[in-house]
Amino acid sequence: MANFGDPQLDVLRGGLDAFKREQTIFVLLNLLVMAVLLLSHTLLASYWGNPPRAFAILLLAGFLVNSLSLMWLHGIDSLPGPWTIQGLSWASVGFSAALSFTLALLSNDQNVQYSALMAIPVIEAAFRFSLGGLSRVVGLASFLNFFWVWWYFRFHPPALMVEYLEAGTMSLLYAIVGPVVWLVVRQLRCETRSLLESRAELRSAQERLVQEEKLAAVGRLSSAIAHEVRNPVAMISSSLAMALHEDLPDAEREQMFDIAGKEAERLERLTADFLRYARPAAADRHSEPVAALLEYAASACRAQATGRGVELRVEADDGLRAELDSGQTIQAILNLVMNAIDASSAGGRVMLKAGQSGGALRIWVENSNGPIPDGVACRIFEPFFTTKPGGTGLGLAIARNVALAHGGDLILDANQPEAVRFQLSFRSAEGGTESYG
Repeated sequence: MANFGDPQLDVLRGGLDAFKREQTIFVLLNLLVMAVLLLSHTLLASYWGNPPRAFAILLLAGFLVNSLSLMWLHGIDSLPGPWTIQGLSWASVGFSAALSFTLALLSNDQNVQYSALMAIPVIEAAFRFSLGGLSRVVGLASFLNFFWVWWYFRFHPPALMVEYLEAGTMSLLYAIVGPVVWLVVRQLRCETRSLLESRAELRSAQERLVQEEKLAAVGRLSSAIAHEVRNPVAMISSSLAMALHEDLPDAEREQMFDIAGKEAERLERLTADFLRYARPAAADRHSEPVAALLEYAASACRAQATGRGVELRVEADDGLRAELDSGQTIQAILNLVMNAIDASSAGGRVMLKAGQSGGALRIWVENSNGPIPDGVACRIFEPFFTTKPGGTGLGLAIARNVALAHGGDLILDANQPEAVRFQLSFRSAEGGTESYG
């Protein structure tokens, strides 16, 4: 069986905005009912007769009270307490009941059309009160219906049974609509509470998963660092140990010292790359000519490309500019171009292209020797993963960090036998209209 809980607590759980929305709807519905009654008396004056001046004054007073309630609602900035909310709801019910009976007295009409003013309090009670409170409001509305018929025919006999039947019909409607609305509202609030609890549990589980993934990532990274550092340290240690042997020829001793020096350089390079990856600097952006950046990167790599028999080409609009950190961008491009040259065979070609697409600057580095195997492609952005002898496995990871610092990303845009293409994207590109890829 559903646990419907405390209506006042449900209102408090909903928060200030939900309370304002609900209460505003009740006030507007009250104003609508009063407007309909006033309009009906105006249009049907020949049937109901012209109402006395006090009738119009009383309806205007009802409009004023509800308008003031509306102004108060839009002015509050904190949710009232449960007793205040309950008191306001009972005050609304009492005001509507008094207004309904007083209007009936002023009109001196046997019909019970003014009981329509009690319809909105019954609905409001279904939202605000327990089932017992709702029953009291329905009982009050029903009592007013029958009491008015009795009161009227006390002074205007004989009594007409049809008027009592009409009062009974209105009371029956209250008795049906009120509990139905109460059940629907409670069921919806129960489901809302359940959804909120599920969302809280989901958020907690997500936070735990993120934390566990962070710990797992730290573990993998620590393992990779230990693996990468252990090899050069072991080589340095063994080389120095051999060099210290007194019977070792001088040539071999020099060779051991040379090995130790090179491994120390490799360890230093690894440490520097790791620091660049782990602590990327914030992008210091300035408007830069993109073509000039690409030409600079190509010039820096041209000697290596020529030595491997690889053609290196640049295609970019001279008018294309972008807000970039030139140092970081060149570093990222150099990493990609050097990788592309190393992956190319003699007679191959490496292309650097740039253009603007989708509101972002895009730089493509493409070589004609592919594809990258699936088992390698899925791991190329992992720190310390490399297939190059002597590589640190941080080049692509650092390049991606540069792209992320500029609000973009680095992706493997194409991986085909005739083309392996990486795409660097940077947000806030200006000028130029080219688009490649």
